[in-house]
Amino acid sequence: MRIIDLTHVISEDMPVYPGTEGPKLQPANSYEVDGFKETLMTMYTHTGTHMDPPAHLFKGRTTLDQFPIDQFVGKAAVIDCTALQEGQQITVEQINQNRENAERAEFILFHLGWDKYWGTPQYFGDYPYVDDEVVEFLIQGKKKGVGLDVIGIDPIADENLTIHKKLFQNNEIVVIENLRNLDLVGHNLFTFFALPLKHIDADGSPIRAIAVLD
Repeated sequence: MRIIDLTHVISEDMPVYPGTEGPKLQPANSYEVDGFKETLMTMYTHTGTHMDPPAHLFKGRTTLDQFPIDQFVGKAAVIDCTALQEGQQITVEQINQNRENAERAEFILFHLGWDKYWGTPQYFGDYPYVDDEVVEFLIQGKKKGVGLDVIGIDPIADENLTIHKKLFQNNEIVVIENLRNLDLVGHNLFTFFALPLKHIDADGSPIRAIAVLD
């Protein structure tokens, strides 16, 4: 068994969505004064490698704490999209390169190779994004989730969050953003864990995402 970490480290200087305040990691207790170390963490629920549920955009829809735990674990397939140029769309043509596994998978993870830009201005550039036919593939396939190694599933310029809305309005699906190391997983099915914090009314949460390869 091989385990691959697909999660970015949380730090005060990490990339965050434009307009969002970065996390704060403040010393709260120290070895010298209190005999132990403790840190006060302050950050938005959509910081770093994180997960969006339908309640992120729609009032009354499912929050992360309302999902059964098996929503966050399942078989996953990585779709290689690294040949796409900036601004191009992810289409079923990319899915068809790994179609059999994509149909069997509960999670579809799109590898754009964008994690190499983490920490640079280019990370917030014109990355590829999924087209309507791919959205329908995810919905009709009743996938548990979709993930990418970019800042969002919508284009950075789409303030309406059109793709999020199409996925979330009537479907029990989660969106996972800011993944990394998808190039290390390969093309076969593997077990994917994406576990959010369990807090009340969770409109989102940082996650620890890992791939378990047999």
